[in-house]
Amino acid sequence: MTHDYKRNGTTTLFAALELAQGKVIGQCYARHRHQEFLKFLKRLDSEFPGDIKLHLVMDNYGTHKHPKVRDWLQRHRRFVPHFVPTSSSWLNLVDRWFGELTGKRIRRGTFISVDDLIAAIDEYMQAWNANPKPFMWTATVESIMTKLSRCKQTLEKIQPGCTLPRTRKTRKK
Repeated sequence: MTHDYKRNGTTTLFAALELAQGKVIGQCYARHRHQEFLKFLKRLDSEFPGDIKLHLVMDNYGTHKHPKVRDWLQRHRRFVPHFVPTSSSWLNLVDRWFGELTGKRIRRGTFISVDDLIAAIDEYMQAWNANPKPFMWTATVESIMTKLSRCKQTLEKIQPGCTLPRTRKTRKK
């Protein structure tokens, strides 16, 4: 960002990625609360009618675990929630799409208002969905495990013992 960068507002984008085709369903909201998330879930319910199970991979953000959201999910059993730690959002393929949106449209744009930003997001989503590309995992388990091993070795050089499993402290009686 430049020294004269000025933020003209923000929006919250809830998005879902249909894995087989790569299509994205998204909606921008002024806030990031459980009420908006419930509206988005209801939209998904109408976009994908029928009994097919919809797997929701989400981070542990409070919005996703609000009691009203949990109640709604209980009543709509075809929605199967899967929670990943917030720090592992890269496991959620829709976050890969967010990266595409950011790199190819948001970062390159200048938006004088939130409405301009939302219009750019909607435009990018429509263009993406006109020719969607499914994301494919290309790394093998072996390559990931090798990379983790190298990472542990590097961390051990920096701070010996830091990769050992943590033990719980026992209380003295």
